[in-house]
Amino acid sequence: MSASVTNPESSEPMMDINTTPLIDVMLVLLIMFIITIPVQSHAVKLDLPQATDAPPPPVEPQKNKIVVTAEGGILWNGAPVDLARLRQYLDITANMNPTPELHLQPDRLARYEIVDEVLAQTKRANITTMGFVGNEYYSREF
Repeated sequence: MSASVTNPESSEPMMDINTTPLIDVMLVLLIMFIITIPVQSHAVKLDLPQATDAPPPPVEPQKNKIVVTAEGGILWNGAPVDLARLRQYLDITANMNPTPELHLQPDRLARYEIVDEVLAQTKRANITTMGFVGNEYYSREF
């Protein structure tokens, strides 16, 4: 294949190169490259607890319950508290051995800002055993 082939309609040499074979070769190389790439496995590594034959601890720790009402009130085991008193209770329970479980039950109509402030107080008090209670009431919402 020569770039100086003359065009019969004009007296000037034709300077265009035929790129079709080049494109065909590039497509074949691309397909070969795609086929040879190893399949990526999307795995998430988890450190799961190992099963032990040891019985569970015989003493069940006390459970404390925080309820956030629709009116914006905060209840600690049924008694109304403010955020300062809640922090004191959380600090006391964080130092107990064994650490009591903390159950948080926000009302369906409770303001998010109040629930967020309660969660922030539990984080500042380094509470590690906490769970949300009453999620089954929200199943009808979604």
